[in-house]
Amino acid sequence: MRRVLVTGGAGFIGSHTCDLLRERNYEVRLLDCLQPRVHPRGRPAYLPADADFIEGDVRDRAAWERALAGVNCVFHLAAYQDYMPDFSTFLHANTYSTALLYELIVEKNLPVEKILLASSQAVYGEGQYVCAEHGVFHPGPRPLEQLQRGEWEHACPRCRRALAPAPFNESVVHPHTAYGISKYAAELLGIVLGRRYAIPTVALRYSIVQGPRNSIYNAYSGVCRTFTQRLLNHKPQVIYEDGKQLRDYVHVRDVAAAHLLVLERAECDFEVFNVGGRRGVTVLEFARIVAAATGVDLPPVLRGEFRVGDTRHTVSDSFKLRRLGWSPQFSVEQIVADYVAWAREQREVPDNYDEAARVMKQQGVLRPAAAHA
Repeated sequence: MRRVLVTGGAGFIGSHTCDLLRERNYEVRLLDCLQPRVHPRGRPAYLPADADFIEGDVRDRAAWERALAGVNCVFHLAAYQDYMPDFSTFLHANTYSTALLYELIVEKNLPVEKILLASSQAVYGEGQYVCAEHGVFHPGPRPLEQLQRGEWEHACPRCRRALAPAPFNESVVHPHTAYGISKYAAELLGIVLGRRYAIPTVALRYSIVQGPRNSIYNAYSGVCRTFTQRLLNHKPQVIYEDGKQLRDYVHVRDVAAAHLLVLERAECDFEVFNVGGRRGVTVLEFARIVAAATGVDLPPVLRGEFRVGDTRHTVSDSFKLRRLGWSPQFSVEQIVADYVAWAREQREVPDNYDEAARVMKQQGVLRPAAAHA
């Protein structure tokens, strides 16, 4: 199993995965559509000049047919992610493309020996919470009316006290966004069809992946990019809700290491794994870490705004993957430092936050709480 296809191979996670595969002497082919929002200047300079690169879309049968020729393993990392309510695009790009991959392998009897699917922490929805009196809960999305009142925390459905967030393992899945649903549907397709047709398949549910090469142009590519760009343009970071929401961040190189581990370990076949960071971090703390890394001392702005579909607290438990010998090597401080250093090396650091916020407001995604309206 030495010839590997990486979809989304020109992207952030894909390119780092390709680098590590090449270091391990795999033959690597990249399939990427070079989406203009992510790659407005075309093929990125960090791709090796001799890379076996195919420009094409994973929703296109002909592109898949070209890319799958002669490969033994597929890393299906290409995905669509943003905050807009174009729900069909998530399913078409993320789920349909996965079904098409398996369809072609079965139809043409291709010698694919293993498939790795990129999934997401988003499949857990609001995650896991604990009430000291009534135990563990996996709540649904916070009602819009609650968010409009500026009440951010989940409450116990029995005693109404605030619930305490807890890290979640792979056992309870409860997606509540189109993106999360599309990723879980892709997982189900892969695991079920993989078993039926004897195609070993693994799904990895990433936490928030950050680090070098995370597109500086894509307005929806993560808080590290947004905060860094604001500060490097001498503008304050904008924080939603009250900034106390917890997240966990994982370095892209740790993700690439997880990819290689599950590729080379047969006991991972037909399993799903969380790939998370070292610890949960509040958005306020993350903002301070970014400010320290950039050296720009501007206090963040909290307007009481919220995004429809955002989770309150999400922190993954990666114990299942850790048992196989993987562990995150990078602290959140190092993750931020690496991204900021890379961003400073770019020809430009555009600040497209205001335009993205305008569009989100226009689409009803970004809204004010009543107390701040």
